[in-house]
Amino acid sequence: MFQNFDKLFVIALIAVLLLGPTRLPVYAQKLAQLVKAVRGMADTARDRMRDEMGEEFNDVDWQKLDPRQYDPRRIIRDALLEEPTTAISTPASASAAAAAVTAGLPGPRERSPIVPLAAGESPPYDNEAT
Repeated sequence: MFQNFDKLFVIALIAVLLLGPTRLPVYAQKLAQLVKAVRGMADTARDRMRDEMGEEFNDVDWQKLDPRQYDPRRIIRDALLEEPTTAISTPASASAAAAAVTAGLPGPRERSPIVPLAAGESPPYDNEAT
């Protein structure tokens, strides 16, 4: 808390030195008007959201949506620790793919092997891909 007060004090001191005692009240009044305008816009946005969302507005956990709660390390750690939800080729999914092929349905696409280019060889170019 005291660090913020120290920073504000230094900014106020610099403002007094740069603006001088004659222009400082004018700029302080402009700053106050700007703060009032921003606060009015925020209040208007909140009221509009409350009108559009109705009863759901009171049910929202606003603390959970605070961007300061974002911690990329925790998100990555949680993503690495959770079980994968995508289906990996298991015997059950392999038998389902075989059943789809026998039923005439398109099965999973097989990938062609990756072949490295020879020295000086140019990669293939597809005119329709661009």
